[in-house]
Amino acid sequence: MTSLLATLFIHPLPIERHHLWLLPLCLAVALVYKTTKCAEVREIPVAALISWVTIVVGMYAVGAALWLLYHFAA
Repeated sequence: MTSLLATLFIHPLPIERHHLWLLPLCLAVALVYKTTKCAEVREIPVAALISWVTIVVGMYAVGAALWLLYHFAA
């Protein structure tokens, strides 16, 4: 059993469109964060949506910058 789990780290399972897993993860983080910070429940959906878009755009921007740095600096 341990060797099977170890092989998953050496040869991970292929996941198509793996970058799309970022969207629900960021949504969960934004919802939890804004739930703890907002004073009224009414504010949570809009604040979480704005935070979610900010996180997703920021993560893709960092990813694109690192990809460009890798391809042009290497």
